[in-house]
Amino acid sequence: MVEGWRNGFREATNSKPLFLTIYATVIIGVLVSSFYIFSAIYSPTNGSTSWLSSPPLSTAGRIHQLPQENATFQLSATPPPPPHALPPPAPEEAQGEPLGKIWVSPPRDKKMPPLESFKLTKELFGERVKDNVIIVTFGNYAFMDFILTWVKHLTDLDLSNILVGAMDTKLLEALYWKGVPVFDMGSHMSTVDVGWGTPTFHKMGREKVILIDSVLPFGYELLMCDTDMVWLKNPMPYLARYPDADVLTSTDQVVPTVVDDSLDIWQQVGAAYNIGIFHWRPTESAKKLAREWKDILLADDKVWDQNGFNEIVRRQLGPSVDGDSGLFYAYDGNLKVGLLPASIFCSGHTYFVQAMYQQLRLEPYALHTTFQYAGTEGKRHRLREGMVFYDPPEYYDAPGGFISFKPSIPKSLLLDGKHTIASHFILINHQMKQIRSALAIASLLNRTLVMPPIWCRLDRLWFGHPGTLAGSMTRQPFICPLDHVFEINIMVKELPEDEFGPGIGIREYSFLDNPSLPKHVKESWLDVQLCQEGKEGCEASNNTSPSRVLKFPKRSNEDTFKAIFSSFHDVKVIKFSSVEDAFIGFSDMARARREIQKTGKEICGNMVL
Repeated sequence: MVEGWRNGFREATNSKPLFLTIYATVIIGVLVSSFYIFSAIYSPTNGSTSWLSSPPLSTAGRIHQLPQENATFQLSATPPPPPHALPPPAPEEAQGEPLGKIWVSPPRDKKMPPLESFKLTKELFGERVKDNVIIVTFGNYAFMDFILTWVKHLTDLDLSNILVGAMDTKLLEALYWKGVPVFDMGSHMSTVDVGWGTPTFHKMGREKVILIDSVLPFGYELLMCDTDMVWLKNPMPYLARYPDADVLTSTDQVVPTVVDDSLDIWQQVGAAYNIGIFHWRPTESAKKLAREWKDILLADDKVWDQNGFNEIVRRQLGPSVDGDSGLFYAYDGNLKVGLLPASIFCSGHTYFVQAMYQQLRLEPYALHTTFQYAGTEGKRHRLREGMVFYDPPEYYDAPGGFISFKPSIPKSLLLDGKHTIASHFILINHQMKQIRSALAIASLLNRTLVMPPIWCRLDRLWFGHPGTLAGSMTRQPFICPLDHVFEINIMVKELPEDEFGPGIGIREYSFLDNPSLPKHVKESWLDVQLCQEGKEGCEASNNTSPSRVLKFPKRSNEDTFKAIFSSFHDVKVIKFSSVEDAFIGFSDMARARREIQKTGKEICGNMVL
């Protein structure tokens, strides 16, 4: 470029003065423009919203306060994008017609619009569509917190082309007043958790199919999601990579078929296609599939929606659409299908048990809480373990405070010998005895127990298996979800106190690492180090060291615990270095029996004390 300017000057000096003036003007203009551009790009105080400005960083996983009354969302961070990742999309306003704001509550003096205005119509959906795509979930009031979590993850990813289908008016009204786009599905569903496999559960599945069949004729692409999943990364660019696909669906595949982010190899996927996450384009083949799927389900209320989908899609599998895309023909020979890779569109198994995306060094797009136990409470707890669930501020500041402990596991129990049922049970029981002691101490001190991470040698599944699924990436041993060992739904259930003793609150093992934990809780703690009574400095006393360490004798009784720790009732978190031999038992034998009975009820049937 410099050589070109030099030649230009040389030619200009041999030309008429007019040309000299023109050359000088052009060169000065280029210099000034270059200076302006570089200043605009690199200025640390640049507030421009033009195309010269750097795009805003994705807000996924950051701590936010919602612009609504008495509500904050505090979610954990997902892994930051690698340096080579594409920049996030510009805000909605820069891409076309701005969509209505989310999380902006209507004025409280405003009357709620009539129910008829929330009916499913093309116009209502058209108000939320962006680039001809609409992202939809649905549920009843029992799943309100799941739905808020689902919406918050999407808005943190700068996605606002979303709609929530309300199956009862209580949910519809609650979402409307929180500023969440909602429509009425006209289901008149119960507001309580209906439970997996119940007739009402199957009715909800039929509502999904009816919804898909109703929306596709609008001409919009539909990304349909269950409420028990969260988005960790903007899926729109990924879905756009496969414009010829009629349907892109997740699966229950637990064995990887690819090691990158390409579609799973359809010939190697033997697991069910999972309809918790799937993308539909409004093609004639897709609309034909939706109509037949709906007709099958409405004709037989015993057919599970997912089984019905698999049955008709798998009538014909293959051939491949081409050699590169990963798409294949299915259903009637015209439907083009792609299978979203299980490593990054994760199931509860590939995410929580295998951590497949971590092992393959990939970034996950989605997490769906399948392959889990303990019902809806088990799903909540898993998302909390992953620090991706929305909870209100009071969840992080329970009355009475918290206790935690460092589990003690000998290397021989964890690593030595073969991974067998016997070695697995010995490892689990060793940890459960410590958890039982910690639950007793938490009960004594009226505190909430932060559960420790639990190590397993073997997987838990609802069918016979060799310990881990053949071909999967499950490492042994591994930190297993709490629902592999405990019946979480029983642990959090209110039980009669006269029969089971006072309730004991629990939190997930990642609780104290969650960015949502308030500063005043993080900074209020006491380290308790167990010591052998009779040794120097080991006595029942409330004296602490300058570094907030309390020496506490092993094998202390109920009265000693209460007397010493009553001095620390204002401390938010009491951290025990260990609970082995910390507590010798309740003085009230009736209470001791109730605690043992309750603990036994919380433990899943395939474990023993």
